[in-house]
Amino acid sequence: MSRLVRSPIEVIAVLAGIGGVMLVLYAWHLPPFKTAVETTDDAYVKGYVTTISPQVSGYITDVPIKDYKLVKEGDVLAQIDNRIYKQKVAQAHATLDGQKAALANSQQQEQAAKAGIVSSQAQIDSANAALKRAQLAFDRVTTLVSRGVSTTSDSEQAQATLQQAQASVNQAKAALDVSQQNLTTIIVNRASLEAGVSGAEAAVQLADIDLDNTTIRAPQDGRVGEVSVRLGQYVTSGTQLMNLVPKDVWVIANFKETQLDGMKLDQPATISVDALGHREIKGRIQRFSPAAGSEFAVIKPDNATGNFTKVAQRIGVRIKIEDGQPLADQLAPGMSVVVSIDKDSAPLPEPRTGD
Repeated sequence: MSRLVRSPIEVIAVLAGIGGVMLVLYAWHLPPFKTAVETTDDAYVKGYVTTISPQVSGYITDVPIKDYKLVKEGDVLAQIDNRIYKQKVAQAHATLDGQKAALANSQQQEQAAKAGIVSSQAQIDSANAALKRAQLAFDRVTTLVSRGVSTTSDSEQAQATLQQAQASVNQAKAALDVSQQNLTTIIVNRASLEAGVSGAEAAVQLADIDLDNTTIRAPQDGRVGEVSVRLGQYVTSGTQLMNLVPKDVWVIANFKETQLDGMKLDQPATISVDALGHREIKGRIQRFSPAAGSEFAVIKPDNATGNFTKVAQRIGVRIKIEDGQPLADQLAPGMSVVVSIDKDSAPLPEPRTGD
C-alpha cells in the first residue's frame, strides 16, 4: 500500500515545479495569464531640438541667456557686433539716393527733349511758311522777267532767297530728328536707371536684414540647452551657438511586430516615466511607423546569405501626450519611458478644441 502522505521535501518540489510553470506562462503571456495589454520599455520621449546658428559673421558682444533657461519667442539669445552692418545700411541708402537722383534727372531730360521736339516742329512750320513765300516771290519775279518788266538780277535774288528758305526747312527737319533721337536715348536709358533704383532698394533691404540678423532671437518658446557661445567669440554663418528644445514633446514606443495586432489609432496609452519615479502620464496612439526600424538603419540586414535566425522586428508607434497633465511639463526629449496599451480599449474621442 503506497503512502498518501508525502514528505515535506516532495511537496516543496511539486510546488516549486508548479510555480516555475506558472512563471513561464506569465512571462510569455500564455493562458491563463494571456492579456490584451501590450507593454514595451523600448520607448523614449522625443521633441524637435533646434540648433541656433547665426546668419551673419562677427564678434559676439552679448550673451544674455544662460544654460537651461526658459525663453519666449523673440527673446534675445546673443548679439553680434552690428557697427559694420549699420554702416552698410547707411551706404546702401546713399546708393539708393544717388540712383533716385539719376532717375529724377532722366525725367527732367525727357521733359526737355519733348520740349525740344515741339520747338523743332515749330521751326519746321516757320521754315515751310518762309519757303512758301519765297516760292511765290520767285514765281512772280520769273513772270515779270519773262515780260521784260523785271531784271535778271531780281530773278537771281529771288532764287537765292528760295534756296535759303529750302535750306532752313532742311535744317529744321534735321533738328527735329536730333530731338527725337535724344528722347529715344533718354527713354532707353530710363529702363537701366529704373533697374538701378530697384537694385539699390533690394540692397537696402538686404542690408536691413543683415543688420536685424546680428540680434539672434529665439524662434519659438522653449528651453535652451548648454550655451556654447562665449563673449568675444568670432562666429560665422552656421556656427552652432546653442540648442533650443520646445515644449511640444511626444513618445516613440517601439513594439514588436507581434504586439501590433489589434492596436488602433487614438487608443489610450499609459506612459510610465523613469525619471519621474515611474509616475504615469496618459496618451493616445497618434501614428504608426510606415516601416520597421531596421529599414531606416544605415546598414540594412541582409538575410539572403548565411544562417538565418528569425527576430521579431520593432515598429515605431507615436504616442501623443494628452493635454491638461501638469506632470507632462517635466518631460524632456531623450527620457526613457515604459508604454502600455490595452488593445481591448476603445479609441478615445477627438479632443475638443474649444467651447
